[in-house]
Amino acid sequence: MQERYSRQTLFAPIGLSGQAKIRSKHALIIGAGALGSGNAEILVRSGIGKLTIIDRDYIEASNLQRQQLYTEKDVEDKLPKAIAAKKRLQEVNSDVEVDAIVGDATPEVLEQYGQNVDLILDATDNFETRMAINDISQKYQIPWVYGACVGSFGMSFTIIPGITPCLNCLLKTIPIQGMTCDTGGIIAPAVQMVIAHQAAEALKVLAEDWNAIRQTLVSFDLWRNQYTAIKVSKAKDEHCLSCGSNPTYPYLAKENLTKTAVLCGRDTVQIRPPKKIMIQLQQLADKLQQLGYEVKGNPYLLSVDIEEKRMVIFQDGRALVHGLKNEDQAKSIYQRLLG
Repeated sequence: MQERYSRQTLFAPIGLSGQAKIRSKHALIIGAGALGSGNAEILVRSGIGKLTIIDRDYIEASNLQRQQLYTEKDVEDKLPKAIAAKKRLQEVNSDVEVDAIVGDATPEVLEQYGQNVDLILDATDNFETRMAINDISQKYQIPWVYGACVGSFGMSFTIIPGITPCLNCLLKTIPIQGMTCDTGGIIAPAVQMVIAHQAAEALKVLAEDWNAIRQTLVSFDLWRNQYTAIKVSKAKDEHCLSCGSNPTYPYLAKENLTKTAVLCGRDTVQIRPPKKIMIQLQQLADKLQQLGYEVKGNPYLLSVDIEEKRMVIFQDGRALVHGLKNEDQAKSIYQRLLG
């Protein structure tokens, strides 16, 4: 295994010294879907020291088209993505420490896991989480790499606290809000292109080659053969509440959090309890089965069929209600089963 990184260290900008730096670093990936699984595999194969993955979802058949770490067996077992990703990544490179967190990347969770890392990679599908990542990045001076894709379109930008504009700055000048959710589908090459941009920037940060960091916001449409790189340095706002001279980090405040969310491109509502709880899944499964519900599960979650809907319940009290987009109806079903 001494030759494992030989081709990477032959690359002059990394070399032996850069490889040693990569080996000493810890990265946090938010989301283990298409972008998250691809970035995770590249970093693990590149020899990062530690990788922490946070993801709230579990694996479904529709994920296999573009989420490269997962298999049909993972779908059958309804494994949480973070757990399945860790299993596969440790098979790829057992020298890398992989920490899997099954849960929502709330500001509280980001405060817990985001303080002592060297890099954060955005692989989420919503802007509430991205804005919280942005504020954590600015608060603790941690570089992060934004990435998003839908259809054949993708976008990426590297944010270095104190140097580049932050995401809050960019939203005032660059129309990127539409990247959060779309029913237009996604093709795998668009995913891979964003991963390539994100992972390359990640390696630059981890190897501390700061002069090589891309200074532009990149966007592309593979189907229409379009590629754009926009200089955004002038977007940096001295009065920005996230990165300006008097930051308040507004997206970490509790009043800015939602307790329900319609998931991107799916007839699914996520519900988070107002306080952190821990559910005994086996006891709940026994109770629901006694009430006549069809229940399936594993050590990490329960799947319950109810009124032509399906609710997946996680240990932390969070639930995904499939088959609807109405948040009030989803709350009603949640309360009927969990109180």
